[in-house]
Amino acid sequence: MPKNPLQILTPVLRWFLGTMILANTAGTMLLPLMAVYLARDLGASVAQVGLTFTLAALVPLALQILGGWLSDSIGRLKAIAIGAAIATLGYILLLFADSWQMAAFALMLEYVSGAFVGPSFGAFIADQSTEATRGRVFGLMHTLFAVVGVIGPPLGGWVADVYGFPLLIRLAFLLYGSAAVLRIWMALTSRFRQQSALPSEERPSLASLRASLGSLLALLVGGGVFTWLILTDGVRDIAFRMSFEFQSLYFNEIAGLSLLQVGWLGSIISLARMLVMTPAGALSDRIGERRTIMLGFGLQAAGMGLFLLAGNFVTFALAWVVLGVGFGIADPAFDALFSKAVPAERRGVAFGLFGTSLGLVSLPAPYIGARLWETFSPRLPFILTTIAAAISILPVYLKLRLPENPQPEAAEPAVAAAQ
Repeated sequence: MPKNPLQILTPVLRWFLGTMILANTAGTMLLPLMAVYLARDLGASVAQVGLTFTLAALVPLALQILGGWLSDSIGRLKAIAIGAAIATLGYILLLFADSWQMAAFALMLEYVSGAFVGPSFGAFIADQSTEATRGRVFGLMHTLFAVVGVIGPPLGGWVADVYGFPLLIRLAFLLYGSAAVLRIWMALTSRFRQQSALPSEERPSLASLRASLGSLLALLVGGGVFTWLILTDGVRDIAFRMSFEFQSLYFNEIAGLSLLQVGWLGSIISLARMLVMTPAGALSDRIGERRTIMLGFGLQAAGMGLFLLAGNFVTFALAWVVLGVGFGIADPAFDALFSKAVPAERRGVAFGLFGTSLGLVSLPAPYIGARLWETFSPRLPFILTTIAAAISILPVYLKLRLPENPQPEAAEPAVAAAQ
């Protein structure tokens, strides 16, 4: 690792990261409080809040494979620019929303960004790193990116508490709109296109889409690491989406915390995650992704267990520290392992297929969580999340082992001089 850790990042990665920070600061200011906004300002019931998030989840479910394929075909930056432009329309529509139904449609447009940016994010980082340093690059990128979770939630909670949601929505729009303009500029600027060009960039065609999907579907049903990465994270995604869409509502209505305190909890979990991701990436390169993921999943289960025992802001904060550390340790290793398990020229579609598979299995999760909340107890969705986090360690230990002599990647960028 160089004395200046940023030297491990290529110039285009640094610009890319800047736009991610702007766009996702907007998201972390607003989206964690959307359940409260829908219920308190727009009169939605808990079931309608769950339905809103379920409908929004349909967007990446339908578009992530398309977004990943476009990323592989026309380039990462162009695909990101398309998603950002569409998502900006969602923020504009949210400015004028006067019902939960209209807000739900705006949220669906905003989720288009995830469908196009999401598959390109991991693929772009992998393209701009070598296999030997992939864990460290993912860790550093996640660390710097996590600043949005430190800044956004308390800022959003404070603005909503003091000035109300209309001003919060306007601020989020200004930030996201700025990021969208920068992303379009990067996609149209030749020096960025040259630094991020893919050997396989081509005019999109149905034949190339069929070829990409065919090769990945073979991996998916092959029972190897790619299969078990999707299965393991699928179970966890179902469980976490049953509860985490409602965490702001739980903290506010059940635990009696103010919106500012809810925002601070979001900041605390993101800060804990941010502080460990760079060393966690180095740990992944040193001891292997599988062991690092197991450690992270174990801490996530412990954090959720502490949450269930918590009764005030301080104990909730302690639980969120442990949970954030668990996420921070597991995430870089998981992304690095995933990028090694698929061909380099198929990474965009692979990340898109991964997101679509998770979206498909977890699609009804928010609505199920709402029904469990209303029918049994607000605590039950969080209990099930805790159990799922704990049992996920077993398939990681048994199945997430790469072959000892993996095939070399199709291409690696020349970044050795920056290390």
